[in-house]
Amino acid sequence: MGDRSEPVTAAERLGPALLGRLPPEVRKPTYDRAALRPGIAHIGVGAFHRCHQAEYTDDLLAKDFDRWGLVGINVRPPRLAETLGRQDGLYTRLIRQNDEVEARVIGSIIRIVDSQDSAAPALHVLSSPDIEMVTMTVTEKGYCHIPSSGALDLDHPDIVHDLANPQAPRSVPGILARALELRMTSHGRPVTLLSCDNIPANGIILGNVVRTFAERRGNGLLDWIGANVAFPSAMVDRIAPATTEADVDAVEERFGYRDGAVVVGECFRQWVIEDRFAGRVPRWNRVGATLVDDLTPFEHLKMRVLNGAQTTLAYLGVLGGFEHTFEAVADQLLATFVRRMLTEETLPTLMSVPGISPAAYVEQSLARLTNTAIRHRNHQIATDGSQKIVQRLLNPIRDRLAKGEGIALLSVPVAGWMAYLVKASARFGRAWQASDPFAERIAAIAGRIGADSEALADAILAIDAIFDPSLAANTTFRAHVTTSLDGLLSNDPMDSVRQVCAGPTDAWLKRPARSA
Repeated sequence: MGDRSEPVTAAERLGPALLGRLPPEVRKPTYDRAALRPGIAHIGVGAFHRCHQAEYTDDLLAKDFDRWGLVGINVRPPRLAETLGRQDGLYTRLIRQNDEVEARVIGSIIRIVDSQDSAAPALHVLSSPDIEMVTMTVTEKGYCHIPSSGALDLDHPDIVHDLANPQAPRSVPGILARALELRMTSHGRPVTLLSCDNIPANGIILGNVVRTFAERRGNGLLDWIGANVAFPSAMVDRIAPATTEADVDAVEERFGYRDGAVVVGECFRQWVIEDRFAGRVPRWNRVGATLVDDLTPFEHLKMRVLNGAQTTLAYLGVLGGFEHTFEAVADQLLATFVRRMLTEETLPTLMSVPGISPAAYVEQSLARLTNTAIRHRNHQIATDGSQKIVQRLLNPIRDRLAKGEGIALLSVPVAGWMAYLVKASARFGRAWQASDPFAERIAAIAGRIGADSEALADAILAIDAIFDPSLAANTTFRAHVTTSLDGLLSNDPMDSVRQVCAGPTDAWLKRPARSA
């Protein structure tokens, strides 16, 4: 990159022409972006991808330059052509730790494709012989699967549409299946599809939904996928909240240029990938990613500890009146509760992870959540909780019940998720707007039942897409969830947390229920 030869105009937008004139404290790409060629396609170019996989790719290009340019595809809002696309894929990644800020311009994204109106632009990229790796961060609900089983939800409206109109798909599974069909009938080159979403065994889930879709095509696609496509699982980690206007303004005020695609993250990052690929792949392990034969211990540790803590603090934090995670974890009661939950009930469900002390990981995770510069809103973390609580809370609960062990603490955030959606219903005054695939269904339950906590818990536990029937029928689980839900729907929800923290489990279960 060239030397800084003239000052940056106050509101000049980030782009290739500006790179050589950025302030010296802003780190810039050290490789020739003009020499990049498409090699990776990523679906879901949100803040997390730009803080994580795109940064790892930027590191790899700087260390061992190859043609692994990223093509970013969005099939759901927001549109990025007018922000990231207008900047030729360049954006500023800010790392914030309390009062410290570190800025870096990432250059690995070479093209942006908005495909919200039609799948055609996405299919054109994904079926190209140049693309040998497809990564995705489409959130849990993007896989159109049944959370309790991992199977493709054949009743999902988008899946119903795509099975009837396979050449004009709407869903991620439908788009991927159609792209693979186009690859099969044109050049036949192998490809790796790598999920980077917080789903346990995400490669297995992705493989399940794509293969189920392909099987219904009946044209040899399923066999071709078996021979030419890999679905490795991956565990990804970095806290990257949604960008705010204040973040955009902060770049202009501090560094003197305008960037409409700023992202903010914490220092910590981790990427563990199952070593199972098809064809040529980027060697992200050269820049900090870890390749393993068995991802399970790593993903259970991260999902049940860090993500379990985030989910718990989000729901209990909102119910306790806290807007951000760092505020919730600064509360002595909530901090004590979540530490006890993780240490006493979650950790015993985990497998040994090479080189990692589980107790130290708990403390590291909670310390990360105290970062006051990462303003992660509890309502954002609470989004799509029905898709998250299975792996973060219900699976460890199931493991403990199988061994006859207590679940008093883990049951509280399950009830917290219920209370969060119930309080978003008209029956409870719409305390806030909830974003969850089951929000309307639970609102209807609340409207029909009212304030009877036991009847509410029974009706919600009957949703078998979330709660496995054998777990929902467990009397210990039902008793804990019902009692916790009753307390969390009271006028003083934190008192119920205080009580479950303070006394023996049986005393908590004997607490009188509120009258309906």
